[in-house]
Amino acid sequence: MGAKKVEFETTPVVVASAPSKEKEAPAVEKLSSDEPQEKSLVLVTDEKVLNSKTLAVVAKVSDPAAEKKKDPPAEKKPIDRDTALARVETEKRMALIKAWEESEKTKADNKAYKKLSAIGAWENSKKASVDAQLKKIEENIEKKKAQYAEKMNNKAAEIHKAAEEKRAMVEAQRGEVVFKVEEAASKFRSSGTTPKRFFGCFSC
Repeated sequence: MGAKKVEFETTPVVVASAPSKEKEAPAVEKLSSDEPQEKSLVLVTDEKVLNSKTLAVVAKVSDPAAEKKKDPPAEKKPIDRDTALARVETEKRMALIKAWEESEKTKADNKAYKKLSAIGAWENSKKASVDAQLKKIEENIEKKKAQYAEKMNNKAAEIHKAAEEKRAMVEAQRGEVVFKVEEAASKFRSSGTTPKRFFGCFSC
């Protein structure tokens, strides 16, 4: 157990004359364990004066455990209550701020999602249009390519035909010359003469 706090109270006490010259002997009242609240200790002094007034010192012993059980000062309760109210208000304000923050973030996310969806749809539409144009151009190119190919083939056929005609003409001319040479040679053989010019016909 902790040390007990001792408070002293002075009370004037009238004491009868006592001729004794002995030293001061304090009379201590035994403290009972059943009474922990307050006990008195009376000290009596004799100064050889008849009918003199002396002071009796009363020791007031208090229990620390009982003091701890006492109510706190009246000033502390309002402070604690104000602190608790302030804390509650702060928590409420923080909760409102958090809810507002989440709401604004959600709004921003939804707005951005709508815009991104619109951009995606626009992109897909433009890509589809470009793909259609490219396909149309490719079809036109293929069509023109076929037309050009046919035209070139016709030209090639015409060139080949012209070349064949020229070849035929050359062959015909050659045939005529050969026929003339053979006919002239036959005449020379039958007449026994010789030609005056050799290969004259080839110089024509």
